[in-house]
Amino acid sequence: MVQKYQSPVRVYKHPFELVMAAYERRFPTCHLIPMFVASDVVEEEGNEEGSTNRVERRCALDVDAPRLLKRIAGVDYVYFIQKNTLNRKERTLHIESHNETFSNRVIISETCCYSVHPENEDWTCFEQTASLDIKSFFGFESTVEKIAMKQYASSIKKGKEIIDFYLNELEDEGIINVPRWTPSSPPVSLPRPTSLFTSPTVLPKLVVTPAVSIPLPTDAKDITRQEIEQDSSTLQADSLTEILPGTPEDKLDADYIKRYLGDLTPLQESCLIRLRKWLQETHKGKIPKDEHILRFLRARDFNMEKAREILCQSLTWRKQHQVDYLLETWTSPQVLQDYYTGGWHHHDRDGRPLYVLRLGQMDTKGLVRALGEESLLRHVLSINEEGLRRCEENTKVFGRPISCWTCLVDLEGLNMRHLWRPGVKALLRIIEVVEANYPETLGRLLILRAPRVFPVLWTLVSPFIDENTRKKFLIYAGNDYQGPGGLVDYIDKEIIPDFLAGECMCEVPEGGLVPKSMYRTAEELENEDVRMWTETIYQSASVFKGAPHELLIEIIDASSVITWDFDMCKGDVVFNIYHSKRAPQPLRKDPLGAHVITSPVGNNVQLIDKSWMLGQDYSMVETSLTCKEGESVQGSHITRWPGFYILQWKFHNMPACSATNLPRVDDVLATLQVSSHKCKVMYYTEVLGSEDFRGSMTSLESSHSGFSQLSAVTTSSSQSQSSSMISR
Repeated sequence: MVQKYQSPVRVYKHPFELVMAAYERRFPTCHLIPMFVASDVVEEEGNEEGSTNRVERRCALDVDAPRLLKRIAGVDYVYFIQKNTLNRKERTLHIESHNETFSNRVIISETCCYSVHPENEDWTCFEQTASLDIKSFFGFESTVEKIAMKQYASSIKKGKEIIDFYLNELEDEGIINVPRWTPSSPPVSLPRPTSLFTSPTVLPKLVVTPAVSIPLPTDAKDITRQEIEQDSSTLQADSLTEILPGTPEDKLDADYIKRYLGDLTPLQESCLIRLRKWLQETHKGKIPKDEHILRFLRARDFNMEKAREILCQSLTWRKQHQVDYLLETWTSPQVLQDYYTGGWHHHDRDGRPLYVLRLGQMDTKGLVRALGEESLLRHVLSINEEGLRRCEENTKVFGRPISCWTCLVDLEGLNMRHLWRPGVKALLRIIEVVEANYPETLGRLLILRAPRVFPVLWTLVSPFIDENTRKKFLIYAGNDYQGPGGLVDYIDKEIIPDFLAGECMCEVPEGGLVPKSMYRTAEELENEDVRMWTETIYQSASVFKGAPHELLIEIIDASSVITWDFDMCKGDVVFNIYHSKRAPQPLRKDPLGAHVITSPVGNNVQLIDKSWMLGQDYSMVETSLTCKEGESVQGSHITRWPGFYILQWKFHNMPACSATNLPRVDDVLATLQVSSHKCKVMYYTEVLGSEDFRGSMTSLESSHSGFSQLSAVTTSSSQSQSSSMISR
């Protein structure tokens, strides 16, 4: 498997020329990188005006590997070829490097770029990407991979120490400024330290290169995202999603990550950046906030594929049920306000929002009988959404990343009536949904005054709780929480609730029994539950091999706008739009006045008759678009003629290799992954008059544009509500 690395943007608060002078001092060797033994210039050339200089070096590394492995490999040093291109005029340095040793067994490649900060010409940016592909290595492939990635990560973390050392050295020598290149400027010469391998020299030209492929420094001088983007509030909002235009300035920089997301290893940073980039490409600029992406990565121990899968499922769930708008649209029923014994209460010692739940005082049976399972779930989801918002606020207030909250659960009063089967069923349902969509949001769970019946409840619910979450549980029986290692270790004494022998008044409702007069019948509750989770503007459809799903829309006025927003929940499809002057079958009008044929058989509809001829009975008005699993697609089409438009989602067949009849490896793997030949799509469409359409005309401007300009579309208020996305 190929290991990849993508760095954040490292920002140095020094001019490009001074950073280059600091890096120049690291050659031919660098005592700060013991494994960097030597380097020899193989080839060097420059242009006539002196603005460009190209250097190729052969670098020797003494890799820190087990002696046995070195003896089996038969080498003492590993050699790399590094090609650097310095453009003084454009103020950029591009580096490409690859391994020479064992190149037929191991492929290591790296590209780096130093450039001027787009918003401050006196600052320097640095980015790098790398990949490691081990074909074979005497049966030690796994060991070599671990050694390589460990040393690479170590060298990245050491970067700040190296650049600071040489910048300070330059400052001690009185060099605090290096003039920029001009067509008439002479070559720049700077003093170099003495090396054990070569005699001291003064280079005739400013040749600047970083270290060799593996030990590249990448850390930066202290700088926060606030300095770059004025204030962190411009990056935050109440929604989980953000809209990024995709410009270079929207890349994550290293100090922003440290300030708002926490201390991550270089490889963890790489996972975040790569997953974020994938979402930008597949979700057309609408992606979750960085904190939310990071939660899913942490929940899967930074396994990119696993994190991407559960994140995409959660994003689809959020869109389908309009969860992004929950805090705006959900109003807790009065019975919840009076009898739900939970609420927010200050914060813990770590600055995490604190939620207090007096579960032992809650009438779970009464709440379920009065509200139903799904209303309780909606309320818990609103609590989680509020928790995310409070984490963002506390991050700003305390000046450090706060991504989760603390929950204090008081079990005094818990008894067998809390083990009422429908109530336990509702609890398990809530745990299941929260675990799937809010991973790594619980920082600590303090369970106080656990009674004898608690082990029974714990046995029922613990299998549904993720192992990483269970590790955050602290359970106290009786008054144990009042002693050493108890509540005061996690919550300031001044804010311990009064019902726990503290001095702080807590506004959490005391609960009590819900009056039976508020109970509803089983039929009423079932209808309410169905209504709550089926009232969505999105529809789901299945797409089978040989059986596409098709949606028919009648257009009366030419120049109307057909808009769509769909997610690929499973499998890959090809999306097409066709036009016909006649309807495939009799139509019926929907309540909104648009002529739409709904599914006659389950959630798969086929409208185009097999006898119809493309180009004769109907025509294609947009270029086909292939949509991959996990992608979110938004777009629009301005109609040119009245008549009938057919939106089609068709099963995507992987093309066979043109040079041979044998299947490709990718085809076989794709077949294994979608063994049922079934795809699932969740979609929403709307027809707007041209005067009502305020979307981006580059989205799918007309039938001439094809899908090449596909991008996110913001239409009228009703359309924007359908997208379930809010810019931060």
